[in-house]
Amino acid sequence: MLNLSYFHQVAHALHGIGLGRAARLVTGISRILFAAQVPAETKIGPGTVFGYGGIGVVVHRDAVIGANVLISPGVVIGGRSGLAGVPVIEDGAKIGAGAKILGPIRVGAGAKVGANAVVIHDVAAGDTVVGIPAKPLRYRKLKVAEARPESSSAFIPGLALG
Repeated sequence: MLNLSYFHQVAHALHGIGLGRAARLVTGISRILFAAQVPAETKIGPGTVFGYGGIGVVVHRDAVIGANVLISPGVVIGGRSGLAGVPVIEDGAKIGAGAKILGPIRVGAGAKVGANAVVIHDVAAGDTVVGIPAKPLRYRKLKVAEARPESSSAFIPGLALG
């Protein structure tokens, strides 16, 4: 199927064998078709998918994206003014629609970035980050009675009280 992943693979292969002009042509076609900018130089691992064909995705040419990453529409993966370096996205990460991942940061393996989050700090492997600036979600375990007092065992008919 013709999507941004396919066009990038072709452009990256052409760039790799020294056909820079042909690679730029393929990248230009993908820019027109998908309103996306993913340069041929960008390293993207196998199995990485651009949601909805990659519409509106912008990736810095020096960014590194691992294998089996999901990149939703409207995502920006790029540099940050005044800071040298660009993001590294590790294997299995999932990036929500409209998220911005900026600067010399690392998004760990299996991490999730929420829609429209602005990530300017490293994300640990397996973490989920949301917000502007993006921060890890913290899960708090509640006792059933704390969450909803009316659902404590004293109010559940037929429950043996011990």
